[in-house]
Amino acid sequence: MSAPEISLFPLVELQAVSNAHNEWVALIFELAPDAGDPFQATLTLLKTPDVFAALAPLECILPVPQPHLLEQSQLEDLPPNRIILRVPSGACGDAAVQRKLANYAEAGYRIMVEGVAEGSAATMCSARALMVDASLTLPPVLALVAQPGPHLATGMGSEERIADCAKAGFSWFTGDFARHPSQDSNIGDGTSRKRLLALLGLLARDADSRELEVLLKQDPALAYHLLKLVNSAAFALSSPIHSFGQAINVLGRRQLQRWLQLLLYARQQDDGLANPLLPLAAVRASMMEGLAKQLGWDRDQQDMAFVAGVFSLLDVLLAMPMTEIVAALSLDLDVVMALLDRAGPLGDLLKLVEQPNGADLEQAGISRETYWEAQLQAYHWAIQVSRNI
Repeated sequence: MSAPEISLFPLVELQAVSNAHNEWVALIFELAPDAGDPFQATLTLLKTPDVFAALAPLECILPVPQPHLLEQSQLEDLPPNRIILRVPSGACGDAAVQRKLANYAEAGYRIMVEGVAEGSAATMCSARALMVDASLTLPPVLALVAQPGPHLATGMGSEERIADCAKAGFSWFTGDFARHPSQDSNIGDGTSRKRLLALLGLLARDADSRELEVLLKQDPALAYHLLKLVNSAAFALSSPIHSFGQAINVLGRRQLQRWLQLLLYARQQDDGLANPLLPLAAVRASMMEGLAKQLGWDRDQQDMAFVAGVFSLLDVLLAMPMTEIVAALSLDLDVVMALLDRAGPLGDLLKLVEQPNGADLEQAGISRETYWEAQLQAYHWAIQVSRNI
């Protein structure tokens, strides 16, 4: 495939935006360098059938690096209530840009300024919010109060930094903070960690349902989430489920294993907030499974791909080296190689999920369209998981 053909369909990194409760509220579309015009490339992605239904109810933050070139015709098929146009602060001083963006704001599209514009330029563009890299420094207070928000702080590397930015006036956050939880947020209780590893071991060796039930009864938090899940709208049961045995029967062995693997991430943190690792683990698991299916792998291989994806964040969850976690479980060798060294077929796939690039996708025999479809389905599933757990 030639370079021009490769760039016909863009690669995108979807960055989840969370509120102060660690709930996803929006997605930032970050395009690969070879995507050409980022806004036009994003439009290509948004032409996917039912894309807004798949990502509902999240809002989509689209890059508009050259707002002076933006035309009304490009926005016609985009639902204004779901779209935020992200424009660079440097472009906001232009009077023509101000008039154009004000017209789009009048039509219902929200404007978010990336950076801090000079003077009243952001207001003249009818911007409602700022998007600022607040990883190290905070913007002037007046810059935040001039627009109603919600203001988005990027580069959040820790929960402590999010707290600082929240005090400054930000209410939306993005960054890799989920992978760097505070010490108090980890499962620090040795008994809890041991119980989790025991449950993982039972799941890995396909243990009898009664063994799972005994261990679940010892973990009130996990038991609560399991019963909440099976009684959620996702399963639409005619009568409520009250026991673990019923829950196991309703879900079935295969689905029980999958949901329990995800439920490990559902534990609330000490501050009562949702664990931000849960949707990330769901995205990885779903993408791994989806890509494995597209590659023609059999059902067992698809299951192993799911396991590799969902387990790939266990070292963060448990605050333990992955080598110790793997040593405590009876995992398939291919899964072990993927988790420890990103090696073997599963490891190669996991690397693509974590950091895709065109050359590696081509070598793996995965088209960019296929990758986007798997990515879209994974985010759709992660959104549903977060809402039902």
